[in-house]
Amino acid sequence: MHTPPNSAVFPSLLLISLFCLPLFRPGSANFPLYQICGSTGNFTANSTYESNLGQLLQSLFPQGSAYGGFSTASTGGPPDQAFGLALCRGDVTSDDCDNYLDEASNSIRQLCPHSKTAVIWYERCLLKYSNQNFTSSALSGNSEQVVMWNVLNSIEAKTFPGYSWNTAIYNFFNREVETLLRNLTNSAASESSSSRRWFATGELSITNGFLTIYGLVQCTPDMSGSDCRQCLQGLVNKVVKLFDGRQWGLILGVWCNLRYDVYPFYDGNPAIKISAVAPGDLPTAPPPPTAPPPPQIPRKRPGKRKLRTIVIATCLTALFSCSLLCLMCIKRQRRAGKAKLYSTRPTFAFDIDEVIKLWKSEESNSEFKLFDFVSVANSTNNFSIENKLGEGGFGPVYKGQLSDGLEIAVKRLSAHSGQGLLEFKNEVQLIAKLQHRNLVRLLGCCIQEEEKILVYEFMPNKSLDFFLFGSTIEWKKRFSIIEGIAEGLLYLHKHSRLRVIHRDLKASNILLDCEMNPKISDFGLAKIFSSNETQANTNRVVGTYGYMSPEYASEGLFSVKSDVFSFGVLLLEIVTGKRNAGYHQYGNHLNLLGYVSLEVGKGKMVELIDPLLRDSRETYEISRCIHVALMCVQENAADRPTMSDVIVMLSHDSMSLPDPKQPAYSM
Repeated sequence: MHTPPNSAVFPSLLLISLFCLPLFRPGSANFPLYQICGSTGNFTANSTYESNLGQLLQSLFPQGSAYGGFSTASTGGPPDQAFGLALCRGDVTSDDCDNYLDEASNSIRQLCPHSKTAVIWYERCLLKYSNQNFTSSALSGNSEQVVMWNVLNSIEAKTFPGYSWNTAIYNFFNREVETLLRNLTNSAASESSSSRRWFATGELSITNGFLTIYGLVQCTPDMSGSDCRQCLQGLVNKVVKLFDGRQWGLILGVWCNLRYDVYPFYDGNPAIKISAVAPGDLPTAPPPPTAPPPPQIPRKRPGKRKLRTIVIATCLTALFSCSLLCLMCIKRQRRAGKAKLYSTRPTFAFDIDEVIKLWKSEESNSEFKLFDFVSVANSTNNFSIENKLGEGGFGPVYKGQLSDGLEIAVKRLSAHSGQGLLEFKNEVQLIAKLQHRNLVRLLGCCIQEEEKILVYEFMPNKSLDFFLFGSTIEWKKRFSIIEGIAEGLLYLHKHSRLRVIHRDLKASNILLDCEMNPKISDFGLAKIFSSNETQANTNRVVGTYGYMSPEYASEGLFSVKSDVFSFGVLLLEIVTGKRNAGYHQYGNHLNLLGYVSLEVGKGKMVELIDPLLRDSRETYEISRCIHVALMCVQENAADRPTMSDVIVMLSHDSMSLPDPKQPAYSM
């Protein structure tokens, strides 16, 4: 016999409905914009580092409101010392700052569980912690950067009116946005500022009824004025290429950040107000028409009896609806509970039938396997922290060992991750069909109830980024890794059953087996091309800034030449032993690409080589790799070679190479 729902549920439902309505207003929620879970290792539950981290996060907040919403701190001692940084936006009050940082602290521990290094950005604050001392100097780099546009407002990624077809508008918009941001940079970094908060807001008014542009820049207050200026100028230099006329743009960094928008988004009066005269041929933006008031229709006032009848009928209808809703919820919960207790069959969702059909088609032709959840959980010691290898963009990765002794890597999709579901399906569709010695092998998947899991071959030497920067890998092995990556990309672009664009080639996505052979991994963002397609366009730009080609970052255009660009960046990192990102390492240049191009022009190519390799007998071969890399990162996609050309150039020393043109992002 079913127990009737308690009558107290109904007023509760009504109260919840009333209180929840304001939560659905656009922009009212304080949600994380982005987070990065670092690669400096994981800590175990109840460990010394976890204790130090808890103390660190508590110690950051009281100081945070005392110094303009900024604080750095450290707790414990080596090897379990924890370092932290907290920063609120300059227009945030002390009380709000503490609330925002408290929320950020809770969120980052959930989004990056057990990661020793993590950073999270909100619209009004950021929080970072690490087991490595990144707080000793602001010149430790702004390499952790996130580029976003039109995320906070409920509008599409629109461009400035007329930007894409009118040259005058194109030049005018780029010039004025850059002028606004440079003026804000000068204001924020001014040593004469009494507040020394390194924060400034501004407003650019344009004639002819055009949209007003609002801007904001900020550095951490512990930086010097010159360092703040250098950091912000590095971001401003990227704005035109990255946002390409969009009405909204945001670059998030740890040490400095900027934003512009056609909507006011900061509190208080702007520090700077400037105006600009639009060119005469700019089309005016007329104000939206005002809707006329609805016509007033005379109505008879209902009598008291009729009014009472209407009220009673409305209440009864609402009461019946709530009762029906409660009964349906209770029945559904009981049914779900029974299914969990008595059913061992997997349940599927989100077009899983398509994945199963794909799996069945692959199973007869390959070793692709559908794993059951129990065997995967047992192989990873029930997904224990000791088995955790790292945290990917769509969920954690664990080491496992099957009952037959085979070691595996298990990627477990984070619950309720919509983007992760797309990645899951994409990986199954792609990797199951691709077989090459330089591609990671997908052994199978597991789909059971809410669990979506991918099972790969295990790579004992982790990823290339663990070895590349500050490593002692000899040149012969590095060149072998370069050749392997090139062969894998050529297979994807030309020789596989599918024509695939990876779109996220970077050091952390190159896995290394026991003999340090490279294998390209992480195909969640990859795209399949038909045989007659040469390029495609997307409104959703994904990937990693620093490896992303300019035409993809600014216009959403991608092709095989996009992967070639990423390969060129990776090749330079392998040869120099330096990361591409990080303004402080390369003087006035934005990144490694511009720095290398300049030094090569000065005839100082040998000085670019990783110091560990300068005594190598293969100096000529190393220098040739730098030349090839510069050809791959040329700004115009048409100027870049194909991967077939790259392999020929790398393997034929006698072949003459043309002089590369200026690389992208070099100014």
